[in-house]
Amino acid sequence: MVSATSPVEALRLAIRNVPDFPKKGIVFRDITTLWKDPRHLRSAVELLSGPFRSSGIAKVACIEARGFILGGAIAQALGAGFVPIRKRGKLPSETLRQEYALEYGMDSIEIHRDAIAPGDRVLVHDDLLATGGTARAACRLVESLGGTVVGVCFLVELSFLGGRGQLKGYDVTSLIDYDAE
Repeated sequence: MVSATSPVEALRLAIRNVPDFPKKGIVFRDITTLWKDPRHLRSAVELLSGPFRSSGIAKVACIEARGFILGGAIAQALGAGFVPIRKRGKLPSETLRQEYALEYGMDSIEIHRDAIAPGDRVLVHDDLLATGGTARAACRLVESLGGTVVGVCFLVELSFLGGRGQLKGYDVTSLIDYDAE
């Protein structure tokens, strides 16, 4: 007898685990193996966009770089616009910058000043939720332009790193949770 696999479990099984990358003791969750299968790619987009279909999303703001891959498809599925959030100096027009803390130091991300209109309902997307600093900075950028963050969604969450704690007050959706390294 063949057992049925849930759509989320099928996605989890499609992710390759790469031990000791980028350094010893880390298990890297390689989602490129999921993306290469059109069934899994379609399923991931449907599962991530589904909870937000009736939310009136005007824009999907996606964090560089892997967030762009599913983010564009999620925006398409929701009939919404796509907004890139990039590292400092990568956007060609006038930007707004938000700094956030790293383990050792600071970093920043930017959004075009005209990317979000006041009152826009925005879904923030990235491929992975780790410590939550980048996602929180992205939410702050959207809000500083007058947008409303309706939700924040991720394909993968590393819950043992506590990233949801950085996103209190936001509707956070993740499909696949790795609760221990």
